[in-house]
Amino acid sequence: MSCVIAIDAGTTGVRAFAVGDDGEPRARSYREFRQHFPRPGWVEHDPYDIWQATSETLAEVVRELHDRSETIAAVGITNQRETVVVWDRRTGAPRARAIVWQDRRTAERCDELRAAGYEPMIRRATGLVLDPYFSASKLSWLLHTGGVTADEDLAFGTVDAWLLWKLTGGSNGGVHATDPSNASRTMLYDIGAGDWSDELCELFDVPRACVPDVLPSSGRFGVTVPADAAGLRVPISGIAGDQQAALFGQACVEPGMTKNTYGTGSFVLTNVGSTQPEPVDGLLTTIAWSLAPGAVTYAMEGAIFVTGAAIQWLRDGLGVIREASEIGPLAASVPDPGGVYLVPAFTGLGSPWWDPYARGTIVGITRGTSRAHLARAVVEAMAFQTADVVDAITRASGAAPAEMRVDGGASVMDVLCQFQADLLGVTVRRAAIQETTALGAAFLAGIAEGVWSSPDEVNARWSADAAFSPTMTDDGRAGRRAAWGRAVERSRGWAHA
Repeated sequence: MSCVIAIDAGTTGVRAFAVGDDGEPRARSYREFRQHFPRPGWVEHDPYDIWQATSETLAEVVRELHDRSETIAAVGITNQRETVVVWDRRTGAPRARAIVWQDRRTAERCDELRAAGYEPMIRRATGLVLDPYFSASKLSWLLHTGGVTADEDLAFGTVDAWLLWKLTGGSNGGVHATDPSNASRTMLYDIGAGDWSDELCELFDVPRACVPDVLPSSGRFGVTVPADAAGLRVPISGIAGDQQAALFGQACVEPGMTKNTYGTGSFVLTNVGSTQPEPVDGLLTTIAWSLAPGAVTYAMEGAIFVTGAAIQWLRDGLGVIREASEIGPLAASVPDPGGVYLVPAFTGLGSPWWDPYARGTIVGITRGTSRAHLARAVVEAMAFQTADVVDAITRASGAAPAEMRVDGGASVMDVLCQFQADLLGVTVRRAAIQETTALGAAFLAGIAEGVWSSPDEVNARWSADAAFSPTMTDDGRAGRRAAWGRAVERSRGWAHA
């Protein structure tokens, strides 16, 4: 029995997850790490905290596999995307806290670039919208406002690149590389040319010398150093951004297949094949993965900034619940939110609105509103935001998805999956293995090392644990969505008011 270990470095924690060659989970470990909010709209991580959580979870999984005498064939990495890590190649030390994808400090700089007419060029080259969500403006801020010096020892990367470098020896010969799915989220990478863009690096004043090499998502990046990888000396052979990894883990390997991941945020991705589509208003075009040099699969994406994070807010900010697991039963205890709509635009709105100045809004509160109604409104907001994105994808592609495959922590809630099916009017299928992000990274690494033969074998191993068919009437759906739209309009542009 061979196993592949996936390191899933998310926004709030790191999971190590081992998959057997039969596609079944073998071991798991998870650690949360600290979030830093130094100013309103700013979100930061300490790269050392991410590394410590990675080291601890990897060690636990390796011990469990060794106790069962299972062979470890490879490691894959998947990660929160867009987050900027800068470190010193010589000392190995981070030069600043990582600026997280949720951070909005560069909104005004993005406005300036938009006003100067740069957005069409950026859209054509990267498939992205000019928004502080992406890495380029964050890295530029670090270099020009944040006190980071652009010298020959500076290394920049997304979280995958930081972990790859550390696992392969760090300042003693570590590999400085990433994959196309992560590079495509930096706003410095030309997704058609398949290379870093000199024009974009110049625009954001980022030296080419600090960016990582870009290698196929499935292929050997390097070999772990035992002292830095829980005693392992195995290849790291798969890397993908978390949402692209989830698309692969959901076996959406054919054009037209669609998934949604309900995590800290939510991300709807549709596989659109090997031809780069034209930019579409409200959506992103991104690289899904590359299985060989020059072989690229593209995806159309809608990025929703806050879904599961709103559950954390109910727990940590308001004390409405004590544990995240309480949200489903509490939301299901009422048939509807009692006219309450919550728009969780805590860090602005992503797809399809792209409004960094939107802010969280609750409307429809009455004297009869209870904590259960508020919980239900948070759960329903996840589905409403997803439906807005699916509408945009449908308009762009000319066809609605035949079904939606879902995963992520919140997808365990039947109340969410059923309401999502009702809003979309299509069947929602929940993956039997919920850790599809880690599963995708493991599959990418395992295919590279011969554990699995091809994406077709991945597809054959996928299964659902439940399917939810729509039950809401067309009139009911239209009425609920119209009310949601009114609530969204009240949230938009608030920070400029």
